[in-house]
Amino acid sequence: MSEAAGRPRPFVSRAGMMLGIRLSAPFLPGIIVFGSAFGTSAAQKGLTLTETVLSSALVFAGASQLVSLELWRDDWDFASVAAISLLVFTVNARMILMGASLHSWAGSLPGRTLWPSLYLLTDANWIISERYRREGGLDFGVMIGPGILFWFIWVFVAVPGYLLGSFVEDPRRFGFDFVMPIVFAGMCVPMWKGRQDLFPWLAAGVASALTAALFSGYAFIVVGALTGALTAAILPGADDA
Repeated sequence: MSEAAGRPRPFVSRAGMMLGIRLSAPFLPGIIVFGSAFGTSAAQKGLTLTETVLSSALVFAGASQLVSLELWRDDWDFASVAAISLLVFTVNARMILMGASLHSWAGSLPGRTLWPSLYLLTDANWIISERYRREGGLDFGVMIGPGILFWFIWVFVAVPGYLLGSFVEDPRRFGFDFVMPIVFAGMCVPMWKGRQDLFPWLAAGVASALTAALFSGYAFIVVGALTGALTAAILPGADDA
């Protein structure tokens, strides 16, 4: 207890938020293209501009927004709602682990600061804040600042993407279906810590590819994530990674 009491406490400052925003610059082009691609795909699925903007503003989860369009339909029943809810949960399940990783850092922040900030959690600002924390940083504003910026960009770029979708008959002709894997692959680069990551990453990639080839749907997301995590856990020296 005394050791925990002696730990430096996290805080949130405007300087930390601005630092996080500066560190987020490499992610912005991908987020702009990613958000625009969602707007384009939403237009192709028949969503209204209002529905598209509300989805970006309220859901604010790029990967699940895009994959949910695969199951989007004009007439909804309980089964279709359950299917799309399960899909969104599956894609966003990674947020459980990402949120848990923040507990030791930000768990002592006041609830009025901590809980709203989790709405802003994305893959990009989690990566930024994790690197910052590993270097000894305590300012949780490094996570919040980019989250606010990403939210505004995500909502804004959905509009031109939607308007573009009115003139694009087949978005796949322009490679929009490759936007999501390219963005996520780019986000992985800052997470590389050395050769100890090679086998877990390879295991996750192979497991995902095999699952996608053998089974329809999005089971490959869960299988790949679990395979990579288990591989990292059982490898010698995993605790030091």
